[in-house]
Amino acid sequence: MPAFIRFVLAILLTTAGTGSAQTLQSHCIALAQDGFADIRFAAFGDGLSAEAVRIRYVDHSMFLIETPGGRGIVTDFNGYVGVDVVPDVVTMNRAHSSHWTPQPDPRIPHVLRGWGDGTGPAEHRLVLDDEILIRNVTTDIRSGFGGAEKDGNSIFIFEIAGLCIGHLGHLHHEPTEQQYAAIGRLDIVMAPVDGGMTLDLPTMIRVLKRLKSRLVLPMHWFGRGTLNAFAAGMADEFTLDATEANSLTVSLRTLPRTPTVRVLLPQFYDLDD
Repeated sequence: MPAFIRFVLAILLTTAGTGSAQTLQSHCIALAQDGFADIRFAAFGDGLSAEAVRIRYVDHSMFLIETPGGRGIVTDFNGYVGVDVVPDVVTMNRAHSSHWTPQPDPRIPHVLRGWGDGTGPAEHRLVLDDEILIRNVTTDIRSGFGGAEKDGNSIFIFEIAGLCIGHLGHLHHEPTEQQYAAIGRLDIVMAPVDGGMTLDLPTMIRVLKRLKSRLVLPMHWFGRGTLNAFAAGMADEFTLDATEANSLTVSLRTLPRTPTVRVLLPQFYDLDD
């Protein structure tokens, strides 16, 4: 089938109400309450079992999460994933322009901004197919002249196929005890390891050692030197997997037995991959 047909094919599904979303419980922390209309694009999730997700490192801090039900979710979306890809959900953070876009494709059904609307912090509880929960925990970001913007960043958590997958966004400070509690368990975490624009490396390493995720996916690194320094700092408690593919397929049953840092190499998405 031609690639353009694969991503254009869509089925419009409208939920009958909010009841199912109100009763779906977060197996990590929270309850989700929402109802919505959504669009399903057929290209995602090819070949996945009902228990697995596929995670592709796209660029910078963008990952594409493909679900067994055929959903595509992109983190820190800056407007371009590759080809003409239309995800079901994108999340964004605005600490830097490389983490968001002011004009996301209007075909994207769910655009989750990690910052508030001026009346309060961003608060997301999005349920898809009664099987996927996407929620956020806000953190502060630095602003000019030593100041701070309260709740300017969101840590997004994706609960899919029994997995708790966290994306730390453009994290500028170690989470507070309350924020750690709200995050809950993370089986997989995507962590910025640049060592300066976000958290310094010693603090980031401390955060990740406390989270004790089974799989850490470094992102937001600008060269081998920083990546190697991060890996060295994690080596006493984490195994390094430097196979350096573009993507991985993982389930609860196939998570590493020991906490592992897995290096993925960024590559824009191609429907024919």
